[in-house]
Amino acid sequence: MDTFSSKSTKPGWLSKLGLFRKHRRKRDVLKSFKEDQQREAAFDTRARGIRPVALNQIVGSVGRYLDFDDSFNPKQHIPQDRLQAIKNAMRGGKSLPPVKLYQIKDEYYVLDGNHRIAAAKELGWQDIDARIVEFIPSKNTIENILYREKTEFEDRTQLPATIRLTEIGQYPYLLKQIADHKLYLEEESENSINFLMAAKDWYRSIFSPMAAIIEKGRIIESFPQRTLADLYTYISYYHWDQGRQRRYGIGIDQLIPNNMEEFRRKMAEKKGYEYPEMKRSIITYVLMTTKAKNEYKLLDKLFELKEVKEVHSVHGSFDIIVKIILTRDLLSSDAEIIGRFVHENIRQMPGVITTQTLIPGRSKIKEN
Repeated sequence: MDTFSSKSTKPGWLSKLGLFRKHRRKRDVLKSFKEDQQREAAFDTRARGIRPVALNQIVGSVGRYLDFDDSFNPKQHIPQDRLQAIKNAMRGGKSLPPVKLYQIKDEYYVLDGNHRIAAAKELGWQDIDARIVEFIPSKNTIENILYREKTEFEDRTQLPATIRLTEIGQYPYLLKQIADHKLYLEEESENSINFLMAAKDWYRSIFSPMAAIIEKGRIIESFPQRTLADLYTYISYYHWDQGRQRRYGIGIDQLIPNNMEEFRRKMAEKKGYEYPEMKRSIITYVLMTTKAKNEYKLLDKLFELKEVKEVHSVHGSFDIIVKIILTRDLLSSDAEIIGRFVHENIRQMPGVITTQTLIPGRSKIKEN
């Protein structure tokens, strides 16, 4: 038998069903611009002009969010004749005026053109031309501060591609880099340089080559929560601005000069496919003691490893000496790469008793 609470006349399971239906109804409508505007405290505006907007970023409506579901399908009480007429016009290639959208961060809300959005979605369009007014969120959350920095950067540079950063303060640093580059170009040419021109030259001759080197070295795979632009900013800040002493060697100096403009001149001489990889070689020697019956089998197994360049059976405190050449990216340590290789590829071999690793300091090698 169902029980009733003193505050409800519905059985428990019916109350839960009603709550489920309420949640379904909430998901069955578009997002309300006014609700999101209040939540983000987004009241300052700026006109963004006319540009294409991806339809999957249009998530709500200013006044008619109850008339469409979250896929912009009209509800049953909405007449279908207007929607059909717009679809016919679109199929026939008729030019229609841009829709009008309000923007809050990366989401858009329809001020005028709900039926055009619905028709475009039904016809499989990917984007639609829109006249946009952006509402800037004012709450000082980390997400909002980062968004405002990104917006200012894009407004000031007007670059052809999006630079996506994940930490506060990085966009202002890139603006400072561009300003420094602008001063350099003006001194070099003895002419005044427009900031937009300096930004485009910085993107083409400094940011893009460095990003290509980072990408070629596959360093981003070690930082899944970061972007390519994050790594560019990190490396350029500590290498060019701070001149931080590197803990794991100076290989980066061989690829990236410690001056931004010198790097630019060096990259100007290269084509994209010639950009160097951010890797360096590590030579190490492993001294091994082994069980006597396994020594010769170990020699053969070790020599099969592509990183192993020489294997020697010796007399004395150790039984085998192995010369290994490894590569690492410039953000990893020698000790980390060597330790992992020795543990995974050598110490696990049957018959190995102990290993000792030697890393050369300075070396002199005679040519044959």
